[in-house]
Amino acid sequence: MAEFIDTAQLHAKAGDGGAGSVSFRREAHVDMGGPDGGDGGNGGDVWLVADRNQASLLGFRDHPFRRAENGTHGKGKKRHGSNGKSLIVPVPVGTVITTLEGDEVCDLPVEGDRWLAAEAGSGGMGNARFLSNRRRAPAFAEQGMRGEEHWFNLELKLVADVALVGFPNVGKSTLIASVSAAKPKIADYPFTTLIPNLGVVRTGGATDRTEFVMADIPGLIEGAAEGRGLGHQFLRHIERARVLAVLVDLSASAEVSPEGQLEVLLAELGRYQPSLLERPRVIVGSRSDLAGAEAPEGLIDVEISAVTHEGLADLVGRLAILVAGARSSEQSDSEHEITIHRPAEDMIRVERRDDGSFEVVGRAAERAVRFSDLSNDGALDESIRRLEKLGIDRMLSRAGIHEGDHVVVGDLEFTWWRDESAKGLDPDELPRRRRSNKAGS
Repeated sequence: MAEFIDTAQLHAKAGDGGAGSVSFRREAHVDMGGPDGGDGGNGGDVWLVADRNQASLLGFRDHPFRRAENGTHGKGKKRHGSNGKSLIVPVPVGTVITTLEGDEVCDLPVEGDRWLAAEAGSGGMGNARFLSNRRRAPAFAEQGMRGEEHWFNLELKLVADVALVGFPNVGKSTLIASVSAAKPKIADYPFTTLIPNLGVVRTGGATDRTEFVMADIPGLIEGAAEGRGLGHQFLRHIERARVLAVLVDLSASAEVSPEGQLEVLLAELGRYQPSLLERPRVIVGSRSDLAGAEAPEGLIDVEISAVTHEGLADLVGRLAILVAGARSSEQSDSEHEITIHRPAEDMIRVERRDDGSFEVVGRAAERAVRFSDLSNDGALDESIRRLEKLGIDRMLSRAGIHEGDHVVVGDLEFTWWRDESAKGLDPDELPRRRRSNKAGS
């Protein structure tokens, strides 16, 4: 049987964009052929998609890396590179994505919900795109942008209608095996259940049949919310349950009284997440065939014996009614519009480095200077024009830049100098500035 894994890590790497081509027409009887370099193709994105056919995060435990295809480079004769294929990564319904620091970035609770984990790099434009009346023979092209690359934590929170909550060895596994086709491990010792088990419970006739999913959660003990026992590892799976079935042991061998068990269980649920105490619940007296002293009147909603099947029909009927009521008060999966999550737009910002220099951060700014040869005057002019259009000049001024300060924008590094006309990054004024430029690769 495949191992159940509910936490894992993901490394998402989107495809890089292809480079634009620097090419000129070379044909017989054509003098001074113009530029005809094609654009590079876009890389592929990495998408996470909630899929009911995925039961756990096992596939990420040993292989966390997911990479989309790169775009191909442009060629001469205006032949554009092909786009890289996006990668669709199926994850279980109920997967929550967080940063390595623990900040939640996305939740996929419904079948078909998807999230853009890594955005592809765009392809670079070929030199044919930079032809103008002023620039008749551009000898430069754009490099493709690198695709995003991130590490994430994945955490699975099961989506079940009913969660069975109780002390270890209280009969939860026997109950789910009796009312569904689930086959959990059952034995007469604590912590037999090491992973959550799901079962589908069917009740009613052909015309009024009701189905709901029941989850058997490993047993809770006092202090579970603080990490004691095994149940604390799986408390997250209770969060999405519509109804709670709280089992208390009525047998004479129970070490804690029924009222004591209930007090501990409700306290642990409230300590973990207070809203769980507002969830519809049924208090179930388990193992009634081995009952000792009677529980206080009004404490138990229904008594059952999963072995003799006593009270099971009554319990299933009660749960079905509560589940139906919870479903009617929320939007059903069939009515849920598939949600597509995208990260917030990457804003351009100016950061001050420890050495006193200024760095302009943001994908738009990086693309503005991502050319194949920044030592080319035409490429440098185009970079300055783009930066001015993005308002980098004003942003640096607001950040407190002074003449002679060092500035880094992607692969472009230069020394800031403002001339008397105060035109900042106006490319027409570029030759008059005392500026040192160097390009990285």
